[in-house]
Amino acid sequence: MTSNDRYLARGPRVGIRHFTAADREEFTARARESAELHSPWLFPPTTDAAYDSYLLRLQEPQREGFLICELADGRIAGYLTVNNIVHGAFRCGAIGYGAFAHAAGRGLMSEGLRLVLHHAFTAMGLHRLEVNIQPANELSIALVKRAGFRLEGFSPDFLFIDGAWRDHERWAITAEMVSGQAE
Repeated sequence: MTSNDRYLARGPRVGIRHFTAADREEFTARARESAELHSPWLFPPTTDAAYDSYLLRLQEPQREGFLICELADGRIAGYLTVNNIVHGAFRCGAIGYGAFAHAAGRGLMSEGLRLVLHHAFTAMGLHRLEVNIQPANELSIALVKRAGFRLEGFSPDFLFIDGAWRDHERWAITAEMVSGQAE
């Protein structure tokens, strides 16, 4: 990465970078366009105020957010956040993510996820990443399976989403599980 390169890492089709205030208009427009794709799984910010609040939370030391952008034109294809980051002996975080409708089904999130995994296990110094997915969210489960995550368990009434406590499957990956994979 050169000093004037805004991407933390690049793949063949996407790059990952941090969220900025300048991304507000595009991100919220893409989130509104993708509401049907996201429902009932996630609810990214769709207004300026909600985006600003989200961006502020991403500045907390236990969080790091990444935009997954198409290299050809810079459009935001999706996003991934690492939350609840704990260092020390644990060196773990929990991820959340979403693709935007125009990018869904094109493999861009798979490429972006691999870039974030490499960044998390090197630059961020993490050893383990976890993701919690509602069992009926087949697209999300397929994404983490492609990336090499393993199913570790089931958590009933785990997260409060869309007005109710939802069951989730627990998936995880460690640095050793991705070492040797193509970067």
